This record gives sequence, C-alpha cells and structure tokens, in this order.
Amino acid sequence: MDKRSLSIAGHRTSIALEPEFWAALEVMAAQSGQTMTALICAIDAERQTANLSSATRLAVLRWYQARAAAQTVPEIS
Repeated sequence: MDKRSLSIAGHRTSIALEPEFWAALEVMAAQSGQTMTALICAIDAERQTANLSSATRLAVLRWYQARAAAQTVPEIS
C-alpha cells in the first residue's frame, strides 16, 4: 500500500492505494490531460461511497472496463 497526501477543496487528505492503482491513475491522468490531483478531485466530486480510496479504485475499474469494451486497454508499466 502506498499512501499519498493531496489537497481537495482546500483540505489536506491522504489516500492509500496499491501501487498498481497509482500507476493506473497516472495513465488516466495523462490520457485526460489532467494532473493526478485534478483527476482525484473529479473522482471525489462524483463519488457515491464514503471512502475516497474505494471510490478511486472503482473509478479505475470503470475506466479500464470502458477501455476493454472498446478494446483499447493501455498497459501499465
């Protein structure tokens, strides 16, 4: 588990995720032209679960499911 701190809406928070999820978030952010913080802020704004780490994992899962459906899944390095 890797824990990272960031600011969301002016408040410091931290998220603990497995390295594979951090790598996936980097791919997602790069492909959307966002910083990772901006991406996580967007996930936070749209989440339907109380836990930001869980919401982030679900967002990564949904993103890859959409790519798999389109058969354009980028590899995580």
